[in-house]
Amino acid sequence: MKADKYRFDGDKKCRLQDLPTNAKKDGVDKEEILQKFRSNMDKIIEMQNVFYADKREGIVVVLQAQDAAGKDSLIRHVAGELNPQGVKVACFKRPNDEELAHDYLWRVNKALPERGEIVILNRSYYEDVITAKVHKLKDTYHMAQRVTGVSEEEFIDRRIRQVKNYEQYLYENSYRVVKVFLHVSKDEQRERFLERIDRQDKNWKFESSDLEDRKLFSTFIDTFNDVITKTATKESPWYAIPADNKWYTRYLFSEILLNVIESTHPQYPQLPEEEQKKLAACKAELLAEENTPKAMIVDELEKPVSGDPKKWEKEEAEDKKEEKKAEKKEGKKADKKGKEK
Repeated sequence: MKADKYRFDGDKKCRLQDLPTNAKKDGVDKEEILQKFRSNMDKIIEMQNVFYADKREGIVVVLQAQDAAGKDSLIRHVAGELNPQGVKVACFKRPNDEELAHDYLWRVNKALPERGEIVILNRSYYEDVITAKVHKLKDTYHMAQRVTGVSEEEFIDRRIRQVKNYEQYLYENSYRVVKVFLHVSKDEQRERFLERIDRQDKNWKFESSDLEDRKLFSTFIDTFNDVITKTATKESPWYAIPADNKWYTRYLFSEILLNVIESTHPQYPQLPEEEQKKLAACKAELLAEENTPKAMIVDELEKPVSGDPKKWEKEEAEDKKEEKKAEKKEGKKADKKGKEK
């Protein structure tokens, strides 16, 4: 998997300063990557149906980044293609009063998916570690002295331990947690901030306080290095992928998502034996209905009950090709009429 070079699973320290933020160092061809992304998405869409039906595992995707790294557009391009019945997105902004009155994992627990579903966390409980450390928020929490009376370092170390234990807890309860850091450069961040300022339709994405965090860019990088190193495990790995080129980020993310779905080895559930025995009789009853087309009867009699799904997939793929050919043909006709006018 191309994204493996950006994987951290506890075997090595994370040093983001040594990792690329764009596609140049990987020497990839953009058109080829776009095709691979499309191929990955087709596989993910297909496997999501099986994963949803299987319902043995759930997937939690954690997305973390500095501002303007492209989290929203990444989610839109990937999650937007999936079956909404089996995927959801949870966005975690600054905690409100109700959330602050609970433990910091309370709002995360409410967002956990059912098994068979995928949730993408747009920011996550890692904000309560990263931001709390960078901005030294310990003393702003209304908690008992035994919690806030320790040093800043001890307070953050406790949260790192809690997060690591939480992810292990999820893994042991049939959930996969995969964490992705979108590694954007400071130069690219500046360009995207300027675009948000210059374009009226993007003004809503920008806050003047974003520049205060930008002044702490290096501090955030050092903090992510520490947290990624300490929370990366083989069961719940981190990926720190380049984010300057959105087309490459989307491809790498699709590789990661495809890999985690495949690792669950999803299978369609088997019908109970009693129900399986009734399928042939149910099929015969449907075909015996009045006004059933003869062509359908002949076609269905050739198909076995509980047939190989690969054969069906092949037929569906051929149908899609025919549909695309027809669309192209109609498009050419429309172009011709337009020129004649």
